[in-house]
Amino acid sequence: MEALLFLLTLLELILLSSVSAVDFVFNGFNDSSSVISLFGIATIESKILTLTNQTSFETGRALYSKIIRTKDPVTSSVLPFSTSFIFAMAPYKNTLPGHGIVFLFAPTTGINGSSSAQHLGLFNLTNNGNPSNHIFGVEFDVFANQEFSDIDANHVGIDVNSLHSMYANTSGYWSDDGVFKPLKLNDGRNYQVWIDYRDFVVNVTMQVAGKIRPKAPLLSTPLNLSGVVEDEMFVGFTAATGRLVQSHKILAWSFSNSNFSLSDSLVTSGLPSFVLPKDSILKAKWFVSVLALFCFLIVSLFGLVLFGVVRKRLEKARKRALMEDWEMEYWPHRIPYEEIESGTKGFDEKNVIGIGGNGKVYKGLLQGGVVEVAVKRISQESSDGMREFVAEISSLGRLKHRNLVSLTGWCKKEKGSFMLVYDYMENGSLDRWIFENDDKKTILSCEERIRILKGVASGILYLHEGWESKVLHRDIKASNVLLDRDMIPRLSDFGLARVHGHEQAVRTTRVVGTAGYLSPEVVKTGRASTQTDVFAYGILVLEVMCGRRPIEEGKKPLMDWVWGLMEKGEILNGLDPRMMMTEALNHAIDEAERVLQLGLLCAHPDPAKRPSMRQVVQVFEGDKAEIFEAESSEDVESWMLRKMGSRGSSREFWYGSSSHPTMEQIRLQSLSVSISSWNSSILDGR
Repeated sequence: MEALLFLLTLLELILLSSVSAVDFVFNGFNDSSSVISLFGIATIESKILTLTNQTSFETGRALYSKIIRTKDPVTSSVLPFSTSFIFAMAPYKNTLPGHGIVFLFAPTTGINGSSSAQHLGLFNLTNNGNPSNHIFGVEFDVFANQEFSDIDANHVGIDVNSLHSMYANTSGYWSDDGVFKPLKLNDGRNYQVWIDYRDFVVNVTMQVAGKIRPKAPLLSTPLNLSGVVEDEMFVGFTAATGRLVQSHKILAWSFSNSNFSLSDSLVTSGLPSFVLPKDSILKAKWFVSVLALFCFLIVSLFGLVLFGVVRKRLEKARKRALMEDWEMEYWPHRIPYEEIESGTKGFDEKNVIGIGGNGKVYKGLLQGGVVEVAVKRISQESSDGMREFVAEISSLGRLKHRNLVSLTGWCKKEKGSFMLVYDYMENGSLDRWIFENDDKKTILSCEERIRILKGVASGILYLHEGWESKVLHRDIKASNVLLDRDMIPRLSDFGLARVHGHEQAVRTTRVVGTAGYLSPEVVKTGRASTQTDVFAYGILVLEVMCGRRPIEEGKKPLMDWVWGLMEKGEILNGLDPRMMMTEALNHAIDEAERVLQLGLLCAHPDPAKRPSMRQVVQVFEGDKAEIFEAESSEDVESWMLRKMGSRGSSREFWYGSSSHPTMEQIRLQSLSVSISSWNSSILDGR
C-alpha cells in the first residue's frame, strides 16, 4: 500500500513538473505564427519582431501567446527562469532617438493601462507605482526622466510595479579584469541580454551580440518576486515612442524555467545591422559649405591683414598730430606721456597723494610747472580699471559744474597703463577733515559742513537733471568728495558711473558701490537709479553731521543709531561732539536739526519716500514754493515728516512733547549732552 502511494505521488510531481516546464527558442519570427501575440503598432517583418516604427507617441507590445506558470503549484514559490534575447534600437537618419524597451511579466494581455513616450508602453500617469499592477520588468531606457529619478540617458533598470527602478546601472558590461565597458543602447548595434532568476536573486547581463557572455552580471540583486507575480503570467516585450522616435527590434528570443543553458541555442551570427551608414565626407553637403567658407575666410583674412597694415600706418600718421578735432570739441585732450612722467618726477612715490582700487594717484605739475594736477594711474591689466577709464572719459570728460572735479586730460601708454588727469584739490578729501585728527586741520564748523553738503547736492542734481543725459554716480561717499583751495566741494571718482537717456531704463543689475552706502533695493536687485544716489547722499549727510562712519565695528549702523535718537526726541545728540565744542550753535541749531532730518529722509528704506535731488537742493535753499504738494502753508519740517510716514508723523514723536522747545532749551540741552558725549568718546577711545 505504501509503495502504491509513493508511486502515485511521484507520478503527480512528474505531471505537475511537465505542466510547469516552459521552453521555447525563436531564431527569427514567423509572421504567420500564432505563438506571438501583437498589440499596438508591433509587427513581424522579415522574421524580425518590430515593436515600434517612426510613428510618434505610439506603443508596441509583443507577448508569448501562451500563459506561463510562474509559481510552483505545491509550494507556491516563484519558479526560477532564464531568458535571453537579442535586440536593436534602430535610429532614423536626421532624427533624435527615443525612448526605450522593456522585457516584462504581465498578468494580462493587451496594452490597456499603458502610455507612450516616457512610460515606455508599460504604465500610465495614474497607475505607475500601484502594487496591484503585478508587473516585473527590466527596462533598457535611453532618456533620463527626472519624474522617475533615472540615473542617466543610457541605463538598464529593474522595475517592480513602477518605472522608478529599484536597481539601475549605466548600460554596459564588466570585463574579466573588472573594468566597466559602457555600451550605447540606441546606436543601432545588436545586443544580447541574459536575465536569470534563481534563489531569490535577479541577474541581468548584456554584451554585443556574437561575443562571449561576461562572467560578472551588469546587475545582480536579491529580489523576492513572490508578492509581485501571480500564479500564471504572460511574458514578452513592450516599447514606445514619443516626440523622439526609433525602431525597437527583437531578432531572437529564448525562455525556459527548467533549462538555464537554453540561451546557447540562439543564433548570433549573420544578423542584420541597423547602424546608420556614415556618408562620405566628400559627398556631404556640409563639407562643400565648409570648404567654401574656409576659402572665403582665407581670402578675408588676407584682406584684413593688408587692411590692418595700411590702417596702422595711417593711424601712426594721425597720432603725430597734436590734437584731434573731436578732442577739441567734446573731450579733454590727450596729454603726452612724457609730459606726465616729467610732471610727476617719474611717478615718484613721494608724490603719491592717494591709492585706489585700480591704481595710485600722484600730484604733478604740467605746462612748464605752473599747473598743479592730480594724475590717476590705472593698470591696463585690470578689467575693472579699463571700465573705470572708459566710464570717466565718457561721463566726467564732458561734464562741467563747479561741484564736480574737472577731468583736464588723459593718456594711454602702449603696453603700459591708462592715466587720467584732474584739477588738483589742495584740501584733499572730505573724510580726512571729518575723521582724521590732524593739528594742521581745523574742525569743520556746522555752517561749513552744511555748505559742503549743499554743494555736493547741487553737483548730484546736475548729474541727474542738468545735462543732456542722466548720469548715475553709484559711489557717493565722503572719500569721493574733494575740497579745493576755497573749501568748495567737488564730487569725484566716476569709475562706476553710468550714462543713460533721461527716458531710458537702467539695464545693469551688477551690485557695485561701497558697503554702508548701498540702498536696500540695489542690494536686492543690483538695479541702480537716481533714488539709490539719493540714499547714498543721505548716508553722507549723516556721516558729515555726526562725525561717524556708516559702519563701525562694535557699534550700531549709523542710520539705525540716528533713527533711534530721533524716535527718543534726541536727534540733536547725534551731532559731532567735536563740532559742538567749537561753537554754541545758537543760530544754527534749527538748520543742523533739519539737515539731520533731511539725511534720514534721503536714506529712507522706501525709495518712494525719498525726495529727489531737486527737492533736496530746494530744502537747502529754502525754496518752499516748488517743493510741497500739499497746502501752501506747509513748512519744510512738516513736509519732511509727512514724507517719512509713520516713523515721524507728529511733533511729540520727534521731540518727546507736543510743543516745540524753545531755542534756549535746545541750545542748553544739546551743549550739555554733546559735552558729555564728547568726554565719553575720549574715554572710550572713539
